[in-house]
Amino acid sequence: MRLLVSIAAVCLLGAAADSRAATSWLIPADKIYPSPDAVPLRNGSVLIRDGRVVAVSDEHSRMRIPEGTQTSDCRGVVVAGFQNSHVHFMGPGFDGAAARPARELQGAVESMLTRYGFTTVFDTGSGQENTVALRARIEKGEIKGPRILTVGWPLYPPDGIPFYIRDLPKQILDGLHQPGTAAEARADVQANLDGGADGTKLFLVTSPQLGQNKHLAPDIALAAVDVTHARGKLVLAHPTSNDGVRAALKAGVDVLVHTALGEMAPWDPALTREMVAKKMSVIPTFKLWRYELAKQSVPQNVTDNLINATFDQLRAFKAAGGQVLFGTDVGYMHEFDPTDEYLMLSQAGMTPMEILASLTTAPAARWEESRDRGRVAPGLQADIVVLEADPADDVRNFSKVLCVFRSGRQIYPEKN
Repeated sequence: MRLLVSIAAVCLLGAAADSRAATSWLIPADKIYPSPDAVPLRNGSVLIRDGRVVAVSDEHSRMRIPEGTQTSDCRGVVVAGFQNSHVHFMGPGFDGAAARPARELQGAVESMLTRYGFTTVFDTGSGQENTVALRARIEKGEIKGPRILTVGWPLYPPDGIPFYIRDLPKQILDGLHQPGTAAEARADVQANLDGGADGTKLFLVTSPQLGQNKHLAPDIALAAVDVTHARGKLVLAHPTSNDGVRAALKAGVDVLVHTALGEMAPWDPALTREMVAKKMSVIPTFKLWRYELAKQSVPQNVTDNLINATFDQLRAFKAAGGQVLFGTDVGYMHEFDPTDEYLMLSQAGMTPMEILASLTTAPAARWEESRDRGRVAPGLQADIVVLEADPADDVRNFSKVLCVFRSGRQIYPEKN
């Protein structure tokens, strides 16, 4: 292994030797997790140049350091950059992203995302033009932030806007997609993708009022999925219930953005086998459930029973070999710190390394980017998080971020 690392380092350093202006960083580490399933390296270093990892060493291997390399003052536990696969760019912090002062947007991005190690995020429903404008300003370097993928606005059943977003401004509510036919769904999806969306989100079962459910018609869901897949993109779905999970399976949905709150029985083996066979991923969003139930003043004992049932769903899915993606619904949820989500995933039976996989290698595989992201390895994107302490000792350490690099550029804490 050390020989392979050394060979890769020499080859890549040679290719970059003439690029004196390139940014080169050396990140010293107490421990490096190259990937969740690899043996960690102790007292090593990561060398990054031209936005990519050039070499990774441990205390027993040597590394040639190019002239002009900067040494990071962050030293801790090094892991690959995190992906939050369920966020929203909503609320006053992100309004008017095209023209808003960069300093204001920088503060909003940092407080919600980069300070917690997120180098890639998937926006699962926000104003498309605004989110695309924010993404463009980040990619131009005006704002230091994560890579943003988005679905734009989701598709809902006719008259099926959920009660919990009814407080959005009228002009936004009036513009939400509620296709009544397969043809309308195809047109809505094409417009989203043409406008810069990276996927499609479907609300398969919604609650316009408490105790009332609306269902997206199967032919409409299937039409939306077909168009999205034809463009090489993923389909995400809000299931609400087990009926929604089954509807997602029939339509060919790729990712469930929640577990099913309110379903008191675990997902049965036949259901989880079908989910795994069809390569469906799940984003649990456990913290969201406590947040939502508190807003509705649900008694604590009832809240605990409902959330424990979603833990059982994840246990059954994981036992069947299902792929779990990390996501919090932050942006809709105004509590930014993901620590509770890490703790709840642990309570549901995920090990620290399984949680790390849900943040790194699993999303890289789901978005077919494993050759470029998700690990700390030579040749991959230099998306790096340095943690204050080892998450293997305490999952709360996933939130204790010292600094963050995206494509070799430090994006947190901000440096001039």
